[in-house]
Amino acid sequence: MSTADARRVLVTGAASGLGAALVAALRARGDEVLATDRVEADGMDLVLDITSDDDWAAAVDVVRGRWGGLDVLVNNAGVAGGGRVDRTTLEEWQWIFDINLFGLVRGTKAFVPMLKEQGSGHLVNVASLAGLVHPGGMGSYNSVKAAVVAFTETCGHELASFGIRASAVCPSYFRTNLMDSMQGSDEVVGQVVAGLVERSSITAEEIAAAVLAGMDAGDDVIVPDEPARQAYFLKWADRPAYDEVMRRQAARLQAGAGGAS
Repeated sequence: MSTADARRVLVTGAASGLGAALVAALRARGDEVLATDRVEADGMDLVLDITSDDDWAAAVDVVRGRWGGLDVLVNNAGVAGGGRVDRTTLEEWQWIFDINLFGLVRGTKAFVPMLKEQGSGHLVNVASLAGLVHPGGMGSYNSVKAAVVAFTETCGHELASFGIRASAVCPSYFRTNLMDSMQGSDEVVGQVVAGLVERSSITAEEIAAAVLAGMDAGDDVIVPDEPARQAYFLKWADRPAYDEVMRRQAARLQAGAGGAS
């Protein structure tokens, strides 16, 4: 890549998992990357708690001072959560929405004036396959990730006239440390999700490579792995079959809980 093609990129949640893989892939491509996370860690350029307006304002100042502008904002930071509808507390709902949705809304609001001013930019919001298909036991996670997909599409329409693109990333389960952030009073769901993550053969590096390919292709919705593509296609192509799969999964979840209400 020539220096002229190098992009200026800020990545949140970059200390580990998909964030770290994205940083590595972007830098290998030749992009300049500002790696951020909520805690100080090796390889991080900036401490950025995405729930803090002050931290986002400071990030804008750092970007202006370092580069004078930004080409790509990757809103990757997030947490895991979930639980059956009668087991999940309102506090758990508020916690996951404040981080997974309002965190990236804060970041978008902070940087959009800069992107409008320069007449270009790309918002890349990491959602989940859960934003497109909605298995039982994951109401709060499904809802917040669906909101991320909807917000991203809205931004894409609203900001297109300013030369700004927006992409939602929707992977299925892959090997990552996201479960370290898992919170929820429904322990059965937590165990099921942890098992799905552990059994996945897909790596964060594979997802990162697919994300970059989707960005380069101009995809509005990036579905970066085959299991995610199959699940999304089934919902689109055969809704009754999709519903049957989802309800069998919900029944197995209930059975795993010993039939407890």
